[in-house]
Amino acid sequence: MIPSINSDIGESFGIHSFGNDERLLPLIDTANVACGFHAGDPVGIHEVVARAGAAGVSVGAHPGLPDPVGFGRREMKLLPEEVRDIVLYQVGALSGFLAAEGLVLDHVKPHGSLYGMVARDEQLMDAVCDVAVQYGVPVYGMAGTAHETVAERRGVDFVSEFYVDLGYRADGSLIILRRPSATPPEVAAARARLALSEGVAEADTGERVPVRVQSICVHSDTPNAVDVATSVRQVLDSTTTGPTASERTR
Repeated sequence: MIPSINSDIGESFGIHSFGNDERLLPLIDTANVACGFHAGDPVGIHEVVARAGAAGVSVGAHPGLPDPVGFGRREMKLLPEEVRDIVLYQVGALSGFLAAEGLVLDHVKPHGSLYGMVARDEQLMDAVCDVAVQYGVPVYGMAGTAHETVAERRGVDFVSEFYVDLGYRADGSLIILRRPSATPPEVAAARARLALSEGVAEADTGERVPVRVQSICVHSDTPNAVDVATSVRQVLDSTTTGPTASERTR
């Protein structure tokens, strides 16, 4: 399987615009679209779905915690049934816009702190898988966590992600900052090469952490996200026998 590039997009509110969505679409393979809880509004969701469809980019749901002020990056104490319904509500909303554009839901990928919560708690991940089973789609997540363990147990297809614009801790967890900072493109490229060639990431304390790369995530709100995505695309083009970026857009 040739690794893909995915990006979390559609994270604006009304006239308040965030991210590098339009410039990223030619560089990515699949989009994780915010569904209205941590970010996104109805008109904006519809617009980004239409643009992704026109660009030939598949669209998955990126449901987050109901915390727009904290951008879904502050943890909440939730019961499994609350997680299920939070995710189901948002996936249902996105699916309506996808249907309006003649598109289908590609996957589910939790956002921010919800992503971390369900990586550690199998009951919460079971709730996410309830929705994935209902829609018959894969889930994106981190290998070796409850993301993968529960998806495998539930018979849900699993796509293992790698992050080039976030740091890793020695235990394999991600370092998620409330405010993203720029990642030098050469650093992103080096991280991608290491993960692809050796199956490891370098933790912030120097340890090597095992990773599996089926898709590489580039966050749209990273200030230089376009440069990061370009560097990753160049690495993929040089290390795989798949189509080049120019061939993908023909």
